[in-house]
Amino acid sequence: MSKNELNKITRLAIVNNELCKPKECKSECRKACPINKTGKQCIVIKEKCEISETLCIGCSACQKKCPFKAITIVNLPTNLNKEISHRYSANGFKLHRLPVPKFGRVLGLVGTNGIGKTTALKILSGKLKPNLGQFDANPSWVSILNNYKGSELHGYFTKILEGSMKAVSKIQYIDKMPKYLKSLHGISKKEKLTVETVLKKIDAREKYEYYIDKLCLIDLKTRDLDELSGGELQRFCIAYSCLQKGDVYIFDEPSSFLDVKQRISAAKEISILCNDEKYVIVVEHDLAILDLMCDYGCVLYGQPGAYGVISTPFSIKAAINIFLDGYLHTENIKFRPTELKFNISETLDTIKSTQKQYIYPELSKIYKNFNLTVSAGHFSDSEIIVFLGENGMGKTTLVDLISGKIKSDNGEIFSILSYSLKPQTIIPKFKGSVRDLFMSKIRSSFIDSNFQNEVIKPLGIPYLYDQQIENLSGGELQRIAIAICLGKQADLYLLDEPSAYLDSDQRIAISKIIKRFIHGNKKTAFIVEHDLIVGTYLADKVIVFEGKPGVKSKANAPMDLLSGMNIFLKNLDITFRRDTSNFRPRVNKFNSTKDKTQKDEGKYFY
Repeated sequence: MSKNELNKITRLAIVNNELCKPKECKSECRKACPINKTGKQCIVIKEKCEISETLCIGCSACQKKCPFKAITIVNLPTNLNKEISHRYSANGFKLHRLPVPKFGRVLGLVGTNGIGKTTALKILSGKLKPNLGQFDANPSWVSILNNYKGSELHGYFTKILEGSMKAVSKIQYIDKMPKYLKSLHGISKKEKLTVETVLKKIDAREKYEYYIDKLCLIDLKTRDLDELSGGELQRFCIAYSCLQKGDVYIFDEPSSFLDVKQRISAAKEISILCNDEKYVIVVEHDLAILDLMCDYGCVLYGQPGAYGVISTPFSIKAAINIFLDGYLHTENIKFRPTELKFNISETLDTIKSTQKQYIYPELSKIYKNFNLTVSAGHFSDSEIIVFLGENGMGKTTLVDLISGKIKSDNGEIFSILSYSLKPQTIIPKFKGSVRDLFMSKIRSSFIDSNFQNEVIKPLGIPYLYDQQIENLSGGELQRIAIAICLGKQADLYLLDEPSAYLDSDQRIAISKIIKRFIHGNKKTAFIVEHDLIVGTYLADKVIVFEGKPGVKSKANAPMDLLSGMNIFLKNLDITFRRDTSNFRPRVNKFNSTKDKTQKDEGKYFY
């Protein structure tokens, strides 16, 4: 198919090859197609379903009839018939435009998962050759460079092609790094490969001592890579990228598994890379951290898994606000039906209509090298309490104390209510489909229409019903775990890091779902959360953890959000302000005028 023909297509027919199972269906899609009924071959069933986009009229009959939900028909806006950067196959995902990196500035990409961010990163790193939509023609680099002639991308791709510019990437799935590095060093899985050995060997910039200090890796130097936790491995991967000599630095979700303090430290180190006149590109779903580390950003919109469009660059503040508004004014495109606002009344002045209050005693837990004490306090129904603290401060331990999973060393018992727990680590042990899992775990809630409308459908779970649990991604497992937790009949809901693995859209969606469910059903929730935008949106009250991570910690009694955030942020020496348009929390640049003024006034959060 020629480039001109591709540009005339005003609809997409996307077939998910993992879901398409022609041997297990009755070709419902082909039988339902009105074009096929006229004798033309719009839908052809071979090994997989193939749909002609030039013949397709966009009626979506095939999409509605497919028993496996493998087909997506998208009628494109009329202005989306040009500027195709890449397409994977005839019925595969396509990406319009590319972000434009700028020398000495940090570029942030804002958008939901499956919208093309990883594809854009692969192209900008030189790992994927853009085909301009001509997936069956493999265009030459000459035609690709001509396509971008007159733009900054022309010079960028020329340098990549000549080999005069090196790209260094921090991968998204960091759990694959230990196996990759051991293979690279010719070491078996059982042999030890330490943090120090790897970082010293890769240290082309001679900044080993600097990064192990700034990223808190000193105590991990002699540890084997396979022994590192998620947060430790993330900090190692960031250091691994920063120590290499490169002209382009790409970071895909650098804040995952990190606590608030570690996220801000990592953001500072990533942002100062551009001081050496480098290109720096970041994908991050924690919008407060993205705001802190980036200078400007591009918004990605479209339909996940079908197509993605990259906007022109905006200041990072404007890019995030456009994403939250769901409206791109420069192109007059509405890509979300409702805007996302963090109303002060929802976060600071929570309206309560509680019926019961519960008092709990002082609790304590002493391990070999760690001591946690919990101040006595109380909570009510229709209330969400968020735990604020660094990693290693005992937040998960307190969840275990509350749930009765472990006993307090002072003999006091806290588990006075029935509870439902969503653990921090989700290990899929169930063998079967998503539908089977829900029927076995929360049958009564699953078949309840109210629960379907309040939780299941807003989480996008019906799309996953026929998929096997073992084949799901981390984000899909997280949404299922949240739904199962909320689907159990309980007085107390304990959710440990519910936003982990989720993109920005999904984080805000689960925040609204959890808040509506807890308040509407007059329940209580205790939540561990490191994304402060999610945490402050959810919290009616907070429990602040103070002390030394991994050594000694004290969990204060529940307090109001404003007081708790001020204590927490003061301990971290960080200040937050609210955006004037949508009231989202924004991190102040360290030692900026706003930062100094708020510290002088003792207002670390408002």
